[in-house]
Amino acid sequence: MTTTTTHPAAASPAAGTSPGRAEISDLSFGGVLRGEWIKLLSLRSTWWTLAMTVAVTGLISLAVAVTADDVVEQAAAAGLEPHGAELVISGFQFGMVTIAVLGALLMTGEFGTGMVRSTFAAVPSRLPVLWAKALALTVVTVAASALSVLVGTAAAAPWLTDHGLVPALDQSHTWQAFGGMTYFYVAVALVALGLGAVLRHTAGTITTVLGLLLLLPGILQFITVDWVQDLVSLMPLPAAIAFVGTSGLQGTNEVLTAWQGVAVVGAYAVAALVAGAVCLRRRDA
Repeated sequence: MTTTTTHPAAASPAAGTSPGRAEISDLSFGGVLRGEWIKLLSLRSTWWTLAMTVAVTGLISLAVAVTADDVVEQAAAAGLEPHGAELVISGFQFGMVTIAVLGALLMTGEFGTGMVRSTFAAVPSRLPVLWAKALALTVVTVAASALSVLVGTAAAAPWLTDHGLVPALDQSHTWQAFGGMTYFYVAVALVALGLGAVLRHTAGTITTVLGLLLLLPGILQFITVDWVQDLVSLMPLPAAIAFVGTSGLQGTNEVLTAWQGVAVVGAYAVAALVAGAVCLRRRDA
């Protein structure tokens, strides 16, 4: 009888590996982005929130356009020159609510279902997941904003024509208003995404974002102290008004110029993403 002897080195696992465990490595960023893109577009909540954004913005544009006679008269009495693009985006403050919900759900939805554990198992470094979500969210937000502008302009044009207020692409304030709304939508979405990574709870994230955007400025504006009013001017929505409000009909910002408003709004988005990144790296899923 022949006896076969197995060398110990052949039967033992390779040095540096654990028995029974496959070697784990991060996916490429392209793979992470494809996965996040599929997740984003496969959720019904994505399509519902995007549809509501376009519908709300379009309906408010139509409502404002129908009352264009009164708007023009009030603007003249206040010494203002109305811009058609500013009238078309009159509903952007309501559209930002649905955009905030979308940004929050994209992050907190995974924590709520527990899917985030699988995601982080595939991408142990975690941060590529946040950047991929941010990129995918930015793309769909820009698309929703552009569609909102098209729908709003088409709905409002019949009433704006009589006053020569149909937005024209060769006018700088048209690009300022439309581009400003898009920029603000993206910033709001990223703020919600970043805070979602911090709070990891859908209701808490949405409440915090909407409190920052709407509730807190609304409360503080009643405190007639100079430094408090200056603080209100530095909050996201008043800062957005600094560059979106091309004629003053949307309101004014006495502290910030248009480009300072751009910088302040962007700073909120960056701060939220940085806070989210730190929490994703330091806390367990």
